[in-house]
Amino acid sequence: MILAMKLSDFDYHLPKELIAQYPLPQRDEARLLVLDRAKGTIQHSVFKDILYYLEIGDLLVLNDTKVLPCRLFGKRKTGGRVEVFLVNHKCGPTFNVMLRPSRVKPGEKIIFKGGKILAGVDNKNEVTFNTGHVEDIYGLGVMPLPPYIKREAEDSDNIYYQTVYAKKEGAVASPTAGLHFTDELIEKIKKYGAGFTNVTLHVGPGTFKPVKAEDITKHEMEPEYFQIPKDAAERIDGAKKEKKRLIAVGTTSLRALESYASGISKGYTDLFIYPGYKFKLSNCLLTNFHLPKTTLFMLVCAFAGEKLAKRAYEAAIAEKYRFYSYGDAMLIL
Repeated sequence: MILAMKLSDFDYHLPKELIAQYPLPQRDEARLLVLDRAKGTIQHSVFKDILYYLEIGDLLVLNDTKVLPCRLFGKRKTGGRVEVFLVNHKCGPTFNVMLRPSRVKPGEKIIFKGGKILAGVDNKNEVTFNTGHVEDIYGLGVMPLPPYIKREAEDSDNIYYQTVYAKKEGAVASPTAGLHFTDELIEKIKKYGAGFTNVTLHVGPGTFKPVKAEDITKHEMEPEYFQIPKDAAERIDGAKKEKKRLIAVGTTSLRALESYASGISKGYTDLFIYPGYKFKLSNCLLTNFHLPKTTLFMLVCAFAGEKLAKRAYEAAIAEKYRFYSYGDAMLIL
């Protein structure tokens, strides 16, 4: 039986200056904290040297979801600015959305491109555009940078907030652990003898949903679509059979793997992982540093062990690592 855990158990203080506001010019120059669970040790390295911590036969599991430019800015007839966050494409020219300000009312028109494109507000969670071309609608948008990045999205974010292996459009946030890989580093790792396989989990807006229940077991995750392709399933099953390490690149890849372990290879997952969870497939985890009191930090505590995870975060803060989406990385062995 898993005892109820308090939300306050997953809090920590982070100096604001450690929240990365921009990516590094070179992806693989990020710092890498290596946490060895068996030894209880912490090492400090650089991401491009991750090869030194890999073994021949390791299988790195990447999330190949692609972030959509889903943040749109239009105007009301009164001239007021409106943010339309495209949560997902419903059908035709209709989208499920989040609107800001929330006082925008059903029946209103939101104006884009000087009136060339209009969006009618059907209700607070849905709008219908006057064009059926989805590409034109997303063409109005910018990258959906997280709220803790205190600036507007820039053209460079179209490159840096996307992994180099992103293929399948559908995410509204980046699987940020993968942002550190370059094509050259991936090839270097392959030549060494470790492998890669792709799964898909489309990161939804729920990734930013705060946990409000003090008893964290009462929190409900928002379902996100995932898929384990046949070739990936074969490689994952083969690695498990041969007792090779499965390295989840990011919390999203890990959740996809663990959902697959329950017998589902395609569909929606609302898997919530917190301390006490028994991992079935994932042997190692590569991840960025996450916000306090979030489901992501709880997952890391479950994987590394709560005391060891918190010690690693304390070390990262003391060493002035860069935190969150554009920040540094941690490899948990």
